[in-house]
Amino acid sequence: MLDTSAYSHWRRSGTWNDLIRQASWVMVPTMVLGELQAGFRLGKAGLENQSKLSRFLGEEAVKVVSPSEATAEIYGDFFAYLHRQGTPLPTNDIWIGALSYEHKAMLLTHDRHFTRLPQVPLAPAGG
Repeated sequence: MLDTSAYSHWRRSGTWNDLIRQASWVMVPTMVLGELQAGFRLGKAGLENQSKLSRFLGEEAVKVVSPSEATAEIYGDFFAYLHRQGTPLPTNDIWIGALSYEHKAMLLTHDRHFTRLPQVPLAPAGG
């Protein structure tokens, strides 16, 4: 599962190229798409970035995933866990973590704060 930082770093530097290429499925949460779209609108290469994203999403192994009722339950558990620990995360990142956990997917991210959710398996840094 890709989070926003992983997708951006992958596009810029090729980080995780082999892992992404060899994966049976590459999941992209809808909230990641929203964050990317916002970035495209604020950036200088919006049309080019949009085109690259569209081609990527059209790949057979790429699947867009959205929250379900089960995801909402996991989100609630994660939110409460983080609150009790005194280590909150941005809302979208809790949703991304919940989706990753629900789908038993390794999360690719450059955001260190995901380590606050030990329930979510993270890809090795740097790919």
